[in-house]
Amino acid sequence: MPSQAAILDAHYMARAVELARKGLYTTHPNPRVGCIIVRDGEVVGEGWHVRAGEPHAEVHALRQAGERARGACAYVTLEPCSHHGRTPPCAEALVQAGVARVVAAMQDPNPQVAGNGLRRLQQAGIEVVSGVLEAQARALNPGFLKRMEHGLPFVRAKLAMSLDGRTAMASGESQWITGPAARSAVQRLRARSSVVLTSAASVLQDHARMTVRASELGLDAETTALALSRPPLRVLIDGRLRLPLDAPFFAAGPALVVTAAAPDPCYVAAGHELLVLPGIDGQVDLPALLGVLAERGVNEILLEAGAGLAGAFARLGLIDEFQLFVAGTFLGSQARPLLDWPLTQMSAAPRLKITEMRAVGDDWRVTAIPLPAADV
Repeated sequence: MPSQAAILDAHYMARAVELARKGLYTTHPNPRVGCIIVRDGEVVGEGWHVRAGEPHAEVHALRQAGERARGACAYVTLEPCSHHGRTPPCAEALVQAGVARVVAAMQDPNPQVAGNGLRRLQQAGIEVVSGVLEAQARALNPGFLKRMEHGLPFVRAKLAMSLDGRTAMASGESQWITGPAARSAVQRLRARSSVVLTSAASVLQDHARMTVRASELGLDAETTALALSRPPLRVLIDGRLRLPLDAPFFAAGPALVVTAAAPDPCYVAAGHELLVLPGIDGQVDLPALLGVLAERGVNEILLEAGAGLAGAFARLGLIDEFQLFVAGTFLGSQARPLLDWPLTQMSAAPRLKITEMRAVGDDWRVTAIPLPAADV
């Protein structure tokens, strides 16, 4: 049975995790972090990291606590930073504030920190505990953690389908398979992402803009304003540069166009960025693209594309999480499949672990993650 101290640590850390979630839409490329300061059983300071370049969670909490931070305990969802970036190190701020104890949910995988923050606290005579509600803390930052640990962003694929696993009629008609609640959930997935990634085929078919629409977010006014203050980068994979510059996608604002074709200065002249990444058979090198985006600080990618590009990502094992929105309808055998992924044997069929299934309006939302081959 856990001790009373362990129970209290978990209780206060849960509040810090709750605060960290407030930064869901804004902290890119930084992690989402929350912090509370507790003295004599009373919460005297709270804070969360809002956006890069602004004070970290610990600084907000310490400012609120003031002199009451001396001798107190700080609960933080990620190891306090120990290096000078755009803001001073938080570990040093905690030392200067005179806290007596620091409880961290997890160590920071950033090589610039990686235990140095906790060691600095210990060297100053501060009691340090790590690993409290670590799973919850890790779930806050899948993209940041993957980028720091593996040098790649976290790829989340959003797919909408009928009960018979179809995404569009043979003609390409697909609006709308799912209802308003599901579309609102997709808008929130876009808003939390560093990048929304799509294909020329999808944009041409649906005349899509791939923007975050405030009216469909379903958030309170304050959170909506925060979400819109940091829109995701829209990335278009257009191997042959066939999407015209007067398309609604480009009218919606600057975008990154990734191609395997020769550079066309017209895109840059129109205010967009062009990235040439040729691969096999004139296709864009998708692993190389993920590497480039990681180098640019991209944490989470929302892949919103049709069967072709989604299937290519899936075949290469580049998808970390599937977000499947399932509508209560059948589209029939002539309709388009979910993924372009020809499989001929059951032994080759990939397995997924369903981690969550819930109703969203009249539809269902299924969250699933690919299982490693050894687990199949």
